[in-house]
Amino acid sequence: MSDTAAHEEPELIQLLTPEGELTEHPDYPLDITAEEIRALYRDLVLVRRVDSEAITLQRQGELGLWVSLLGQEAAQIGSGRALHEGDMAFPSYREHGVAWCRGIQPKELLSMFRGASNGGWDPHEHGFHLYTIVIGSQALHATGYAMGVQRDGAVGEDGTAVISYFGDGATSQGDTNEAFNFASVNNAPVVFFCQNNQWAISEPLERQSRVPIYKRAAGFGFPGMRVDGNDVLACLAVTRAALDNARTGNGPTLIEAFTYRMGAHTTNDDPTRYRDKGELDEWKAKDPILRVRRYLEANGLADEAFFASIEEEADKVGETVRSQCRNMPDPEPLDIFHEVYAEPNVHIDQQRAEFADYLSSFEGAGAEGGR
Repeated sequence: MSDTAAHEEPELIQLLTPEGELTEHPDYPLDITAEEIRALYRDLVLVRRVDSEAITLQRQGELGLWVSLLGQEAAQIGSGRALHEGDMAFPSYREHGVAWCRGIQPKELLSMFRGASNGGWDPHEHGFHLYTIVIGSQALHATGYAMGVQRDGAVGEDGTAVISYFGDGATSQGDTNEAFNFASVNNAPVVFFCQNNQWAISEPLERQSRVPIYKRAAGFGFPGMRVDGNDVLACLAVTRAALDNARTGNGPTLIEAFTYRMGAHTTNDDPTRYRDKGELDEWKAKDPILRVRRYLEANGLADEAFFASIEEEADKVGETVRSQCRNMPDPEPLDIFHEVYAEPNVHIDQQRAEFADYLSSFEGAGAEGGR
């Protein structure tokens, strides 16, 4: 492959420019009302506020860690709002915006990063699986689930589609590529949604792939496309089309949401050590929230009272997040053994009894230690 071919500028699907101008794409028409765009703006603002509060809480010692989504709100809200109620999402550990769309309360996310929860939420109730820390493994989980959906006959216009979220770094993992292959040869109803935020911790994109990520799909035999990951409308339209394609039996799709991680990889990371400030300033001009506000203002679809009401709601959300985090009860020590298996297990029972004996050996141990 020549350098010219390898670095050919790919098509970027975009419906809302950074300046707030609405455009059209022949393959991805979007019929959306002003009310729906205002609702998306609300989602973006509130999710960003939850994120900023969580970062502050971690700095204050209230959370062990936090994984920020700053800059990636449009990719997550757009794709999250494209999901049907019966669909299933398999996240990594950064999809707080998708969690918001699936009805997961912020306190349920915070409880994991505070160490006050041994799990999180009921995946089946929300159509949103638990966070995955092992890089790329959720792509295999999603593909297996999609193959199950297929074998259950739960496909068709009212059927179930599956989506897997991961970052650009995960595309270097064997699990992700194995998932691509399984999904392709089985024509599984799954969408692979890659948030290419340009950095795998400190490793830049050019150190991971010679070609744009979405083009990898062709090698596995299914379509791929690159969408402006800072454009909530484009992410909504493209993901909606891919999910419909999956649930009607047309197989997998790879979406590369081209975005940028505005903050650190996690609160344990310092991006100033490996990232140029000019790069950050360039992406700030493409802010996903600012472009929606510009569109609403320029077209007279929202006034100052609307924006003030969203900011007021964000303040209330922030207050709730702080209060709920600081007042979370610690889990009981033996809760770690609950619901490990669906049925009783002699090995787990033995380990639980041994740990209970250990806890009760401490002076002043309460009855709970041997529960």
